[in-house]
Amino acid sequence: MQGFGILGSAIVALVVLAAFKNAILEDVSAVDYCWRIVLGCGAIPGIAALYFRLTIPETPRYTMDVEHDVNKATNDITSYLQTTETNEGDNEAGNHVDVPKASWSDFVNYFGKWSNGKVLLGTSMSWFALDIAFYGIGLNNGIILSAIGYADTHDADLNLRAYNSLKNMALGNIIITIMGTVPGYWVTVAFVDSWGRKPIQIMGFAILTVLFIVMGAAFNPLKEHSIPAFIVLFTLLQFFQNFGPNTTTFIVPGEVFPTRYRSTGHGISAASGKLGAIVAQVGF
Repeated sequence: MQGFGILGSAIVALVVLAAFKNAILEDVSAVDYCWRIVLGCGAIPGIAALYFRLTIPETPRYTMDVEHDVNKATNDITSYLQTTETNEGDNEAGNHVDVPKASWSDFVNYFGKWSNGKVLLGTSMSWFALDIAFYGIGLNNGIILSAIGYADTHDADLNLRAYNSLKNMALGNIIITIMGTVPGYWVTVAFVDSWGRKPIQIMGFAILTVLFIVMGAAFNPLKEHSIPAFIVLFTLLQFFQNFGPNTTTFIVPGEVFPTRYRSTGHGISAASGKLGAIVAQVGF
């Protein structure tokens, strides 16, 4: 859904700009209202997600492994499958499961083993490496849009220039998202189970490495002499970023850790990604 979120944000920005066009042409400070409205609209899906996260029932595996309530887990499974009615009396002998409770000592003991710790290290470093590139591109998005002709319009009227520049940036983001980001996500959806998470992630990182080297080494020549080639390379970069690590880094941490540490492992991995985002902002 991240791809649709990026696309949706650009569309919202375009709609808000169109609504405030006359106000911006009269007084450029009206742009201040635009970004506030766009930012506020971003809270709507967040509120919806928060509601579902607060109301969605726990999975039977969580109920059994973390809450140690086998009866409730059995009832939840039976209710979901709608096959038979569970008789709690039949499960009285098996109402406990011998799974360690989450604790600092158990966490250290579990991830202190290299066979487990290397998994957390792998998911964390993958997300860290991805977000250096992901947020590095985001911070320089204006440069990219300018290179492909969707940025400053150089209009003599400063108010018109501000409006057209912002409109072009929104349009450019929509084009980039439709060409590379959204297709990349859906190709992942099509192949993630048949091909596998690990091969897709390795393939994505490998191709991105090549594309970043090419675009970094030939940025100025491409921008000055071959805009179509620049657009193709940048589109491929967006495509393989999402048909690759920008999808798998979310999926893998949610599957490889035991239930009692699944959220913790995913959170540590995600936090490592945000550390990469900080490195991108400070370093680039």
